[in-house]
Amino acid sequence: MQNSLLSKIVSFNQLEQQCLALKQQHKKIVFTNGCFDLLHAGHIDLLFKAALQGDVLVIGVNTDNSIKRLKGAKRPIINQHDRAIQLAALSCVSLVCLFDEDTPLNLIQAITPDVLIKGGDYTISTIVGAEWVQVHGGTVATIPLLEGYSTSSIIQKIIALG
Repeated sequence: MQNSLLSKIVSFNQLEQQCLALKQQHKKIVFTNGCFDLLHAGHIDLLFKAALQGDVLVIGVNTDNSIKRLKGAKRPIINQHDRAIQLAALSCVSLVCLFDEDTPLNLIQAITPDVLIKGGDYTISTIVGAEWVQVHGGTVATIPLLEGYSTSSIIQKIIALG
């Protein structure tokens, strides 16, 4: 695996330090988060559109333990290491950081992104960290979902195959 790819996957402390340095360079930081289990075209569409909102796209990724708490014992399908590598391989992604909490609030508060993005299945009022970002001068936005794509629907298709 290329070092440049692995260097995109950072710890909480590394993320905090790198974002501070990027802000000092007047880079506009965009943040989004999710499980990204069974990476699909809907995820890719959202990430490339999110990246257009700034200079640096940071992704917070739920750990395996976090996903199990949120989605049940049978998830995730893809382990956290592999999900992080898949995301880091995308040209639009600058940094990937795993988080073990149920929400990315600690990450958001640590880096205070300029733009917080979620998919169109959220409203601004339901986005974790929205108030924090807005109070600190940032913007919060949703990106319409690519119709017909969801991890749950892919899992259901696989189950239907028997």
